[in-house]
Amino acid sequence: MTCDRAASVLHGYFDGELDAAGAADYERHLRSCADCTAALEAATALRSSLKRSGLRERAPDSLRRNIAAALDASAPPRPRVATPGGANPWRWLALAASLLLVVVVGWRQIEGLSRPRGVSGLDSSIVDAHLRSLQPGHLVDVVSTDQHTVKPWFDGRIDFAPPVRDFAAAGFPLLGGRLDVIQGRTVAVVVYARRKHVINVFMWPTTEMESPPSSGSRLGYNWLDWGKAGMELVAVSDVNAGDLTELRQLMLK
Repeated sequence: MTCDRAASVLHGYFDGELDAAGAADYERHLRSCADCTAALEAATALRSSLKRSGLRERAPDSLRRNIAAALDASAPPRPRVATPGGANPWRWLALAASLLLVVVVGWRQIEGLSRPRGVSGLDSSIVDAHLRSLQPGHLVDVVSTDQHTVKPWFDGRIDFAPPVRDFAAAGFPLLGGRLDVIQGRTVAVVVYARRKHVINVFMWPTTEMESPPSSGSRLGYNWLDWGKAGMELVAVSDVNAGDLTELRQLMLK
């Protein structure tokens, strides 16, 4: 590698650690730098290979027991303090800590169940990616209103087949498609128009076959997240929420 940015910026971009302006600047650099493009492709391929290889192994119980025993043996003896009734204060402290842990874990579980699906750092990343796409020259990698041109363009570039359809008759003409990176994951983006507005539909595989929609807004942009046929889809735009719902209904047919 001869480009300094391949070492200094690429990994921050690949892991989704850059802000919107920094990511957009590096994406412009990628269009003219063969070194960084090759390094990004290699990193993406390596991550995909590691995910498929299943290298993670669970430590055997015997190793866990040996480590626990070694830690206990090396720990200094706990002082014993006489208390009324002969109770050990350390036992009461441990009991209090256990109860506190149960309360905290239980609260987080209740909070997680009540939190709407999709409300996390993901929606920030999606909106940031939408904003980057609105900069000149980044909206689409393949420009076409023909779904039979856009869909084959993704072949060989990603390891899944995103659904691509044209809904011009319903007021959502297809503009094209591109690849994007969301939180270090390469995703497909199918781009539609709605009057004079742009709608980005981000797509990637998921383990859930179907999931109900969730929605929200950030920085004046609405997003709608849903799952269909093992694919997660998130539509983002400055159109009203009803337009996103209408597009989702078209894509579900």
